[in-house]
Amino acid sequence: MKGVVLAGGTGSRLSPLTRATNKHLLPVYDKPMVYYPIQTLVNAGIAEILLVTGGKNAGDFLRLLGNGRDFGLHHLNYAYQDGEGGIAEALSLAEYFAGGESICVVLGDNIIENDICNAVKKFNKQKSGAKVLLKEVPDAYRFGVAEIRDGHVIGIEEKPELPKSNLAVVGIYLYDATVFQKIHRLKPSGRGELEITDVNNFFIEEGNLTFELLDGWWTDAGTFESLLRANILVAESGANKLTRQEEPMRLQAAR
Repeated sequence: MKGVVLAGGTGSRLSPLTRATNKHLLPVYDKPMVYYPIQTLVNAGIAEILLVTGGKNAGDFLRLLGNGRDFGLHHLNYAYQDGEGGIAEALSLAEYFAGGESICVVLGDNIIENDICNAVKKFNKQKSGAKVLLKEVPDAYRFGVAEIRDGHVIGIEEKPELPKSNLAVVGIYLYDATVFQKIHRLKPSGRGELEITDVNNFFIEEGNLTFELLDGWWTDAGTFESLLRANILVAESGANKLTRQEEPMRLQAAR
């Protein structure tokens, strides 16, 4: 399996911060935002990774990431998206890189507490189709929302005014190679973009989309509110890990 990080877009909701740099290069606590989705893929055992970006700051990714040495990688691939065509259009740039293999796609502003190893293992056993990760959220209207019936996803609606559930589709997707055929079938939505939700619904129509509930916290970082939340969650997570590491030392000292 290969990995794809989608880090394009203008990040207009984070203006004026994004007048100076790409959204995904903004700091989240002690690392640039883009570090987190790359690390998610690496933690899942995925070493062949493509980063899709765009805009006037694309060269900054190369200066920051190089060949991925900070993640223990030997090589990191790059692709450039012209304009604002949506998530599915950005993903279409990965077709040659995928080379007929399955892929794990992570949106560049998605940050999770734990890992996706279990979902990747289950998808590899699934052999074909797609898998999405879901998380219960209080503001589902901000995301793609999954409707579940009898343990199956029967539909996904993009940013609904009245969500049919509180299960948001996390920006982490696992696809077989047919995903690119489905992208080629898409027509622009009312927003003028090729929607990843439409791709997922194609898999649902085939009866070939499964889901996993994500363990631990998850947040995007695409608005000022969610960027602040991401910083707080990562900082607290780091502090909690440090506390757990120090506890055995305290006990030993107490003896």
